[in-house]
Amino acid sequence: MELSGRFDDPDEIARRFAREQRGVLRKREEELSESLAPFRVGSVPYLNAVPLTRGLENEIVLATPSKLAEMLRRDELDAALVSVTEVLFTDRYDILDSVAVASLGEVKSVFLAHRGPIEEAKEIFCDPASLTSVNLLRVLLGEQGVRPEFKALASYDHSTLPDYTLLIGDPAIDFLRADHDHEIWDLGTAWLELTKLPFVYAVWALRREIDYKRLARQLRDAKEFGIETLDYIIGSRTEYDLDFRKDYLSWHIHYHLGFDEKRGLARFAELLTKHGSGPVFEPKYVS
Repeated sequence: MELSGRFDDPDEIARRFAREQRGVLRKREEELSESLAPFRVGSVPYLNAVPLTRGLENEIVLATPSKLAEMLRRDELDAALVSVTEVLFTDRYDILDSVAVASLGEVKSVFLAHRGPIEEAKEIFCDPASLTSVNLLRVLLGEQGVRPEFKALASYDHSTLPDYTLLIGDPAIDFLRADHDHEIWDLGTAWLELTKLPFVYAVWALRREIDYKRLARQLRDAKEFGIETLDYIIGSRTEYDLDFRKDYLSWHIHYHLGFDEKRGLARFAELLTKHGSGPVFEPKYVS
């Protein structure tokens, strides 16, 4: 009876379960690791992309959205998690269905930091890493009849940030959490207010010249693994604090590319055309 009681102890059962789970995770990671070769794949070095490359981290090239787009155009990559405008403006990629970096409302990491009224903006300084966000901002302002000049941001130094600045990714989060005297116009919130639809920031772009069926399956598997172990990612990452990671990755960002996200993409394409950012190609989704 003592032996049975010891093995039925709730704490012992919990410890065994945790060990088994760690074993399952290690096995899953081993199955995913080194599985990309010979494909060359890139992603962004931002916290919001971490769940999409779970188990593949050691094989992924990390670069800013603008740099990834350049590498794809030069055929230095076969696939990349790129700003969605790269596939809308360039008719040479397919979009991996069911996977995206998206938000329904406040996104926290894409915003206009401004000291004066938005309608009075004459020039806006943009993070040079940005592709989709600057076009989203252009569309949102255009719908209000505001057409400022867009310039490249020279420095992330918070003390010298211009009156109107577009920030994205981790540098945006860094600024948001620091002391500053700017107001924040979250572009995810602004898009939802305008369209009542999610906004898709990034997708997996696959070069059409390659046979990407196996790669597509692996990228979907990595996303599924990331979502299944999101609590582990939130708890084990070191960026910012636990509460912020939990709020950001499980509430502000989502990773599904479904019917509503595609409607949002189609609406974005319409507005890009309306405001003179073209030509815009119809996205092609593959599974």
